[in-house]
Amino acid sequence: MLDSSKKLDAIASKAEAPEIAREQPSTLWCWMLLNDLGARVGLAFILFIVSAAALASIIAGYDPTDQSVVNALLPPSTEHWFGTDEYGRDVFSRTVYGARPALIVGLLSVAFSLAVGVPLGMLAGFKGGWLDTVVTAIVDTMLSFPSLLMALFIVTLIGTSLPVVICAIGLANVPVFVRLARSSTLLVRELDYVAASRTFGASDFRIIVQHVLPNIISPLIVMATLSISGAITSEASLSFLGLGIQPPTPSWGNLIRDGVHAILEAPWLALIPGLCLTVSVLAFNIVGDALRDILDPRDLASSAAGKGQ
Repeated sequence: MLDSSKKLDAIASKAEAPEIAREQPSTLWCWMLLNDLGARVGLAFILFIVSAAALASIIAGYDPTDQSVVNALLPPSTEHWFGTDEYGRDVFSRTVYGARPALIVGLLSVAFSLAVGVPLGMLAGFKGGWLDTVVTAIVDTMLSFPSLLMALFIVTLIGTSLPVVICAIGLANVPVFVRLARSSTLLVRELDYVAASRTFGASDFRIIVQHVLPNIISPLIVMATLSISGAITSEASLSFLGLGIQPPTPSWGNLIRDGVHAILEAPWLALIPGLCLTVSVLAFNIVGDALRDILDPRDLASSAAGKGQ
């Protein structure tokens, strides 16, 4: 049994696996990412937003829920950098604290989508048969509804708490990861090293974990990065509609909604959180686009060849 296992590993390592998994060091794409100007800019913005959210209690000069009617609708100044809203609350503090639910929902909802969609897609693609038929039918049905509409339906049906918002947005994005994992698995399962693994008696679980997953991880990373920006936008949309993060807890969505009512009198109330939302979404999209280009096997191969010379 031990000799068979060694032979299996030897054949799998020598088989014609995709270049991204066979020839490239695991740190190559990180090196390429840091050498991409757009990616560096996007990562800098993401790091800034994450740091601001993590240090909100230190950065913010005021409690985001404290009201002071006498200071209502003050314009930006040295005392209140982003001015105050109609209840006298400091907009800068509320904007900084509003980054927390955006990032929490963005990251955790995508993690939920990955945890549910990727195993389901790999099983459907690897096993085929009735399982593939059922999963494909369910996914196609879910994709017939816009993701925001599906999340809106779930939140309306269950409630508007933070965990529900995370699960609703995550569940709405599950079909995307199922289809991506399934289509990638359909390609990988036909490769020679997978056939060699079957010949030596490897279990389906071992083949999926050791050979399929490592070779479909690149497109999943790209999709996850791009999906974070979509999840942040969905959370802001739900909050704007009053079905996401509920006041007085600040989120960019409900800050924009509150600011729209006084857009002519105090435009900073909507413009500032709207700008923060735009920059965050743009930063994740830039990094996602850079990863999509970098993780292309042809680009990785050429970069590895150039680095080795």
